[in-house]
Amino acid sequence: IDDSVKKKVPELRFKGFTDPWEERKLGDIFVYKQGQQVPVENQFTKRGKNRHRFIRIVDLTTKNEAPRYIEYSGDNIISSTDLFMIRYGQPGVIGYGYEGVIANNLFKLIPKIETYNLFFKYILDSMYPKIQSLSSSTTMPAISFKSLDVLAVKYPDKKEQEKIGSFFKQLDNTIALHQRKLDLLKEQKKGYLQKMFPKNGAKVPELRFAGFSDDWKQRKLQDVLTVNSGSDYKHLETGEIPVYGTGGYMLSVNDKLSESDSIGIGRKGTINKPQYLKAPFWTVDTLFFMTPFKNFDINFLFALSKKINWKKMDQSTGVPSLSKIVIEKTMEYFPLLEEQQSIGFLFEQLDKAITLHQRKLDLLKEQKKGFLQNMFV
Repeated sequence: IDDSVKKKVPELRFKGFTDPWEERKLGDIFVYKQGQQVPVENQFTKRGKNRHRFIRIVDLTTKNEAPRYIEYSGDNIISSTDLFMIRYGQPGVIGYGYEGVIANNLFKLIPKIETYNLFFKYILDSMYPKIQSLSSSTTMPAISFKSLDVLAVKYPDKKEQEKIGSFFKQLDNTIALHQRKLDLLKEQKKGYLQKMFPKNGAKVPELRFAGFSDDWKQRKLQDVLTVNSGSDYKHLETGEIPVYGTGGYMLSVNDKLSESDSIGIGRKGTINKPQYLKAPFWTVDTLFFMTPFKNFDINFLFALSKKINWKKMDQSTGVPSLSKIVIEKTMEYFPLLEEQQSIGFLFEQLDKAITLHQRKLDLLKEQKKGFLQNMFV
């Protein structure tokens, strides 16, 4: 295939489609209609008779934003198959699948020709950097209809549009499903952290495994683990031993600081994100590593370290900091080893499931990115 034809077809295509894609300016495909201006005092937080969902920029850009409703009887209503776009603030973000009335900083794209809007949602998504570059570089970025009009868009016939649009919709549904599973697991873990450790001076937790009834004993962390300092690694050569900082893995070297699994906790900077450090490893000087004594389960201690409010122990006036003494003097409740192991195992399994779902989700997002690059011209 010569270069002139290559530019008119995508690298990846569904079987049975061979025709070159057509190129038109966006202004030949859509006409634009600005949304509705509605004062805040005329917006409601509850549904009601003759009320429509009022769709704002935050509904597209912010997670879990509480919906607003307005009383409206005009013709500026969108259905779930309509396309709309942000015009001011974050120009180029595409909306699809909503029903209601869009705000005046959004605009509807009304087809002039026969289109499958779901396809155009994804092709315009893939063109987001280009659309954003067309916006004016003022304090409030905005996009003009004139600049959108001349934006060149390549597209196939409607049957191929439907195939591609439906494919990406299915992919998005799978991504959303994995995201929900991941969020649910994280919520479960959060709930267990609250209920499986004693609170408000209690000597036993609210939720316990069967067979355990003894009171938990309060101890200082210095009676349970050793707080070790990290060290500079720059004199070392490249190797296979991971080096960790407060932000996680950094690089690998040829020497180790520890041969025992430990819990990393920030000395300076990020002090509230404990890390499980699998031995052998090296930590930089801004990351302590806490190694448990015999008869104390590391998975239990790791779960406990996630529950402790480390930020409350920050004694600095500038960069957040923790000291060895402050960590060692911290008082927490501990059960006997067998109960620690049961609790530790539960949280270990939860962490593994969360990591697995996160990997699947990241992989799906990468796959979508690849498809967006290869399935459009």
